[in-house]
Amino acid sequence: MNFFRGVMGGQAAGPQPSGAETIQKLCDRVASSTLLEDRRDAVRALKSLSKKYRMEVGTQAMDHLINILQTDRSDSEILGYALDTLYNIICNDDEEEQGTEPDENAQKQADDLGVQFTDKFIEDPEHVTLLLTLLEEFDFHVRWPGVKLLTALLKNQGVQVQGIILVSPMGVSRLMDLLADSREVIRNDGLLLLQQLTKSNAAIQKIVAFENAFERLLDIITEEGSSDGGIVVEDCLLLLLNLLKNNSSNQNFFKEGSYIQRMKPWFEVGDDNSGWSAQKVTNLHLMLQLVRVMVSPVNSPGASASCQKSMYQCGLLQQLCTILMATGVPADILTETINTVSEVIRGSQVNQDYFASVNAPSNPPRPAIVVLLMSMVNERQPFVLRCAVLYCFQCFLYKNQKGQGEIVATLLPSTIDANSISAGQLLCGGLFSADSLSNWCAAVALAHALQDNLTQKEQLLRVQLATSLGKPPVSLLQQCTNILSQGSKVQTRVGLLMLLCTWISNCPIAVTHFLHNQENVPFLTAQISENLGEDERLVQGLCALLLGICIYYNDNSLENYTKEKLKQLIEKRIGKENFVEKLGFITKHELYSRAAQKPQPVFPSPEQMLFDHEFTKLVKELEGMITKAVHKSSEEEKKEEEVKKTLEQHDNIVTQYKELIREQDAQIQELKEQMSSMSSQNEQLQTTVTQQLSQIQQHKDQYNILKLKLGKDNQSQSNSQGDASQVNGLQTEELTQLREEVEELRKQHTLLQTQLSDKDALISTLRSETSQTAEGSAASDNTELLKELEVLRSQIQSQSAEINQMKTERQELLRRADAASSDAVGGSDGSSDAAKMAELDSRLTAQMTETEKVKEEAKRLSESRAELEQQLASANSTVAILQTEKAKLQTEVQESKKEQDDLLMLLADQDQKINSLKQRLKALGETVDDEDDLDARDQTDDDDEEEDEDEDEE
Repeated sequence: MNFFRGVMGGQAAGPQPSGAETIQKLCDRVASSTLLEDRRDAVRALKSLSKKYRMEVGTQAMDHLINILQTDRSDSEILGYALDTLYNIICNDDEEEQGTEPDENAQKQADDLGVQFTDKFIEDPEHVTLLLTLLEEFDFHVRWPGVKLLTALLKNQGVQVQGIILVSPMGVSRLMDLLADSREVIRNDGLLLLQQLTKSNAAIQKIVAFENAFERLLDIITEEGSSDGGIVVEDCLLLLLNLLKNNSSNQNFFKEGSYIQRMKPWFEVGDDNSGWSAQKVTNLHLMLQLVRVMVSPVNSPGASASCQKSMYQCGLLQQLCTILMATGVPADILTETINTVSEVIRGSQVNQDYFASVNAPSNPPRPAIVVLLMSMVNERQPFVLRCAVLYCFQCFLYKNQKGQGEIVATLLPSTIDANSISAGQLLCGGLFSADSLSNWCAAVALAHALQDNLTQKEQLLRVQLATSLGKPPVSLLQQCTNILSQGSKVQTRVGLLMLLCTWISNCPIAVTHFLHNQENVPFLTAQISENLGEDERLVQGLCALLLGICIYYNDNSLENYTKEKLKQLIEKRIGKENFVEKLGFITKHELYSRAAQKPQPVFPSPEQMLFDHEFTKLVKELEGMITKAVHKSSEEEKKEEEVKKTLEQHDNIVTQYKELIREQDAQIQELKEQMSSMSSQNEQLQTTVTQQLSQIQQHKDQYNILKLKLGKDNQSQSNSQGDASQVNGLQTEELTQLREEVEELRKQHTLLQTQLSDKDALISTLRSETSQTAEGSAASDNTELLKELEVLRSQIQSQSAEINQMKTERQELLRRADAASSDAVGGSDGSSDAAKMAELDSRLTAQMTETEKVKEEAKRLSESRAELEQQLASANSTVAILQTEKAKLQTEVQESKKEQDDLLMLLADQDQKINSLKQRLKALGETVDDEDDLDARDQTDDDDEEEDEDEDEE
């Protein structure tokens, strides 16, 4: 123990041993000591020396320490010391704990030393497997240093250690268990371990993801306070980025697991956004990067579109736009939010439409696009923020013809509102401002409003600009070429040339407008033909591209600038080879390849902001075509035009044949469907026929069997011995079948008798109703009519008699009146005669009126008599019909009686056969119950039941 006191700090007599000697003695003690306590003390001493004497301990003690891990598994304390010692000699981070930071060479030596010891440790893959096994120990003093050691190994030799863990059984699963450890230190270091484990290894990333990593990590982020959390949230987000970045399988799993919806609460910010901590800024920055990973342009279009849809539906895009328009948000978070919103809306029509509807909380409210463009053309804003706004505007217009039309419409004369600031006004202001970066950004933004949209290219030709008072307005196209000719900064000219190339490409009308200005072509040829410095080479290349577009998309509408004349001009002034060489300056520029890599404009400095990503695609597409067009002769062009016409005619013919084939295919498909339906119907009918045939055959077989049986029964009546043998041959099943047939015949007989009685009742009912209806209605109606007619006749005769009498009296009175006037009789007789005459006249008038009434009544009665006669005729026809039906029913009754007689005959035959069969069965000794016996037995049972009921009542 004196030896250990000397090592641990005690003063021993005599000369002190060197560090290497002490380490050697400790290693010998570890290897040779039999007592666990001695080995534990030796390992503890090695741990204390491992930082100061890293090289010596690593060189001499590593094998002994690994042996301790293998042999002393039962003692957690010695395992902890051994793991701590191995961690000290392999890890490179502890050098910074010294008083001053080491210089570069010392740090490099330390890193090399850690790599060397790591290589030595993983020479045997079983050592890593042993370490994974030790991580299953729950003891803190074993598990924590084991986690740290494995993390150090991954830092130094990540690829090799990942390969060993990947092939180790349940290796990744053991490490995932660290996230469920209740001790935060182990859980947090487990996060660091998984970060190193998942770096650049898609296979391990997939395994970790399917071990429910997303659920666990999101739960930890929520528990720690989301964006307001500490370093643990940052570690979780870094691990999530490792799992999702460039891993389409994990991204799809993340989306399908509805984890995108759980990201929305991360971005809920309040009204007061002042005083954000550095950790919150870092956390939110990583959260935004996580959103961008899911919708990155480098992902497959289908996967990005699906994630964009989910982000809109769950409200994540709306939450990001809220941050975008909030006040007090730090500049770097605002910049990253703009980039995130850009990629969430890129190529998604629904998201782009929503973004167009977002308004800034200003008075009056302004569209978010206008507010962002104001920042882009403001030279006082940070450079990265202006780049982010440009990227946002590009993503808003990407594959969005509706948005392109809305932007161009703000430049047209009919839609300009003098009282408000529009996107078009801001772009024009930036295009012609004194700031070259604003010129470039505005030109590129306007070019994106024209990208792959022929309609908007033609609409933009209508834009007129007022340059100064008293001068006529000039077109936007002409103003761009005017600025080019004035010799502004390279960045401005590059931006304008990119705008012009995008504008007139694939638009012959724009090419005609450009060539219509007599100064444009001489300016371009002069720029291309000059020998300028390195800075101007890019401008020369873009001028060559613009002139080449004028040749390729020329419709020869201008006589002075047809394709052939422009090519002759190039050959005379520039030279074809020189022209092609200047055209190649664009793709050879060092910044061209950088811009072609990804859509987002990322530049280290404003001066290097020269190329746009979409423009690089256009150059790649046009360069070869322009080169061929310049070298072609007029004869070759004519041949090509003829070939094109031939091909167009051929295409038209092919199209016609394709349409004909489609129609024929549709007809064939329809016929196939009809044929299939008819074949199915045919199969059904065949099946039905087969079933019916089988049923007919069965009936025939049954009929033959019955016929044979009846024949045998008839033969058996002549020979009793033969009867006995035949009866013995009958099977029980046949007897049962015969009994069932007899029962069925009895039922049919009963049914027929019931139907017969019903028909008899119906016939009697019909007879009675018919006779009553016919006789009663006819007799009563005729009698009543005759009586009424006789009464009317008598009334008419009496009234006629009275009328004749009154006429006679009147004539007599008139005669007397004449005689009286001639004899001059006195006034009293004359007055009485006049009164009598008046009375007779009134009576005569009344009689005439009554006579008219009687005549009308007689007429009415005649009409009613005619109607009654018609009713009588219809009743007679009804009686005839009923008599016909009665005859039919009688015929049916006769037929039913015949059928009943036949059935009775058949039943008699069957009863006779049954009696003969019973006699045979009795002769053979079988017990047979007769119907009379059964009836007597039933009667006896009924009598017994009645007696029992009488006794109960008594």
